[in-house]
Order: sequence, then structure tokens, then C-alpha cells
Amino acid sequence: MNARIKKASQHTTQNEGLIFEKSSPGKRAFELPPLDVPAADAARALGAQHRASGVAGLPEVSEIEVLRHFTRLSTWNFAIDLGMYPLGSCTMKYNPRVNEFVAQLEGLATAHPYQPQALSQGCLKILRLLEKCLLEITGMDAITLQPAAGAHGELTGMLLIRAYLEKQGNPRKKVLIPDSAHGTNPATAVIAGYQVENIKSEAHGQIDVEKLRELVTEDVAALMITNPSTLGIFEQRIPEIAEILHAKGALLYMDGANMNALAGVTRPGDLGVDVMHLNLHKTFSTPHGGGGPGAGPVAIKKILEPFLPVPVLVERPDGKLALDANRKDSIGRVRAFTGNFGVLVRALAYILAYGPGIRQATEDAVVNANYIRKQLEGVYDLPYSLPSMHEVVFSDAWQKKNGVSTTDIAKRLIDYGFHPYTTAFPLIVPGAMMIEPTESESKEECDLFIEAMRAIAEEAAANPELVKTAPHTTRVRRLDEVGAARKPILRWKPA
Repeated sequence: MNARIKKASQHTTQNEGLIFEKSSPGKRAFELPPLDVPAADAARALGAQHRASGVAGLPEVSEIEVLRHFTRLSTWNFAIDLGMYPLGSCTMKYNPRVNEFVAQLEGLATAHPYQPQALSQGCLKILRLLEKCLLEITGMDAITLQPAAGAHGELTGMLLIRAYLEKQGNPRKKVLIPDSAHGTNPATAVIAGYQVENIKSEAHGQIDVEKLRELVTEDVAALMITNPSTLGIFEQRIPEIAEILHAKGALLYMDGANMNALAGVTRPGDLGVDVMHLNLHKTFSTPHGGGGPGAGPVAIKKILEPFLPVPVLVERPDGKLALDANRKDSIGRVRAFTGNFGVLVRALAYILAYGPGIRQATEDAVVNANYIRKQLEGVYDLPYSLPSMHEVVFSDAWQKKNGVSTTDIAKRLIDYGFHPYTTAFPLIVPGAMMIEPTESESKEECDLFIEAMRAIAEEAAANPELVKTAPHTTRVRRLDEVGAARKPILRWKPA
């Protein structure tokens, strides 16, 4: 083991077969107590055609086999509870346990979406309070909590813009998207029925406002801008951009996935943004990235309110809350019921726990990113020099001279005990290394990450093959990612 590696070392991670391979007929992990009520004549009550004699195909194993199997598997995985996830753009922050406690309260965890609204006032009050909090944070006028994720929120927002313009008699043809925007933006615009026109960033990584001025015509429906951009840079001329669009009757859509750099500091609505989505599973800390569902609420200015998806949460004259589905200009439903309720509960718990201190969380995230940037400048190439916000983007340009790529460095980082950063994104930076520590990480953890990145840079210069063949300490060595993508094996087949 490299003496420089302080965070990780080789440890026992036992081999483990599939649980199906442990199965033997008759094994049980439980024993039910005797019935304390008279046995029903199931054959007569249900009818033989409705009864199954057993569940076929499930493994038959003992309790200790189940316990050890899943415990062993857990030692193979990396998790936010184990260490830092420096995935840029993903905002993989720690998920506070109070969020989980609140979401498991009986009246919330067991509430059924078909429960009568008169009996759901507590749940509806949670939704209403979350709406108010998000509107205050964003500076917008109205909101829908329905979208299930960021890209779903994008589509909902663009459908709102389309409905608004159609009501005026012309949905228009184009949506403008900077090359520093999130990759889902162009797909969203196309699904919403628009042509996409790309705007190249200027030399400092900001949107080219003069070029934008030329491109905004009466055919343009909106500009979709990510702020801060995928470069981690704050777009400084947003009010001017909004004025250019509004003068031509177009609207400004802001991708709010990077709101972790703005919450409590500045409000997009105050800058002229007309519609934006939020990623509650990122900025407001609920499990995601394969660990749980998301939520992508869409906040809007008042001109778009008539078109909100149904049902809309409203307050009746008697003070009771209700879900109103009778809105003639609505774009309709975008999802069943009112969204991912468990995610919404967790997000509200996070917001209320911070209160006004949410600004401090934002500032801590920005400080962490800039601390890492300062410590790694001169070690890795920094293609854009404007101040970083919540994330910093380096490139592999210097290491590439020795044949070492961003993927190689990311793989070697695993040996040092860290989850890799985001590789090769954003696309406007060749060999991008996108790093976002979030506010969750202490200075100690950031220092360990910085030391690991410095050590890998030294290895890339002195012994490139060591980095190019990493990881060396994992259960599985580097995989054939192309083969896995093109010929995936998606299920187990018994011998």
C-alpha cells in the first residue's frame, strides 16, 4: 500500500455468492407464532383459482445467512455515510438523520394518496409550508411540487412557457441554450416541441451576451440557462439577459440544479428569471443517485400561474386546504397525485432545521470548493479563472502529456478511499475533472482529498502506468465500460 494513502487501506471484504446459491429447501429465516384467531377456510372463502400454494423462485435461507449476506455486500459499496462524494453537479451532500426520522412518522409514512382531503390536512399543510419556503428562497410567485426530478421539472417548466405563449397566439419555434448548460436542457426543449440553438460561451466561460442579443428574435420562446453554470461560474449578467429576452417577448428559464450555491444569498426571481426548477434531492438533501427518488419543483412568475399542472394546492374560504383540479388553462397532470411526498417531507425538515442559517450552508459549500481549488491550482490545469461557486472544474491537460486521462485519475482516487469526481463533464472542457465537496465536508476531509489528488498528480508524472491501471485495491479491477454498456448482463440465470 502506498504510504501516502492515509484514508484507505486493504481490509477484509469477503467473497460472497448470490443468495440464490445459498438456498436449500426447508430453510427459514422466521417462524410465525400460532394463530390467535380461528383459521379461515381459505379454499371456500377465496376459491381455489385465487390461491397459490407457495411463492416459487425465492431463496430459502436462514436468518444468519440473510444477515451475513447483506452485511458482506454492504462492505463492497461506497456511501455518503462512509466518505466524501466529490461528484460535481450532483451535490451529493450528507442526508441528516432527522430528515429520515420525520419522514417515518406514522401519520406521514402511512398516509395514502387516496385518503380524503378532509383527513389529509396535516400532509397538505406540509406541502403548503414547503411551497412558501421555496418561494421565499427563490423569489418567485407560485410553484408546483409535482415533478419527480430535475429533468421532469425542466419539461414542466418548458410546457408552462409553451402554454403561455400559445395563449398569446404563437408558441414560437426556438429555445436558446448555452454550451455550459446541463445536458438535459436540449432534450427537454426538443420534447417540448422546440428547435434548439446553441450559444457558445465567451473566453471567460460566461454566456456571450452580445451574441445572445443577435439571436433573440420573435421566433425565440426562451433561453434555458444554468446558473451557476456547469463550470461552477456565476452568470453575472442575468438581469441584462432577462431584459434582452423580455424586450422580444421571450422568457428566461433557469436550471436551478446548482441552487446549492445561491440559497439564502441571492434569489433568481429578483434577477428577472421567469421560471426555474429546483432539485430538492440535491440542494435540500434527500437521498438520491440510485439511493432514492427525487423531486423537481417548478417555481414561476405570476404570468405563468394559470397554466400550472393540476392539482394545485389552494386554500378554501373556511381555511381548509384542498387540491384543485378544475383549472381551464392548466397544462394538465404531469404526475400521479402530488409528487414524491416522502422526498418533500425530508426537504422541508432540512430547510426548517437550518432556517435563516441556510445561507451559512451555501457559504460553506462555496468555501469548500474554493479551498480545494486554491490547493490544487498549479497541480491540475484550471481552464477558466473566474471565481468558483459550489464546484470547481479542472482538466487533465497537464497529465495527458504522460498519457494519463481524467478517467485514470478518477480510478486511482478510489485507491485513496474517495469516490471519484465527475469525469469528462462539462463537455466544453476536454478531460474535465468536476469537483463539488458540498458543505457537508470538514476541512480535515477536504485536506485528505487534496493530498490524494496531489499524490496522484505526482504518480502521473513519475509512474504513469500506476495511474493508468488503477484501481489496485478494489475487489474488481477496471471494468470494460464499453462492453458493459453495449452487452449488459441484466439478470442472473441459474446453472
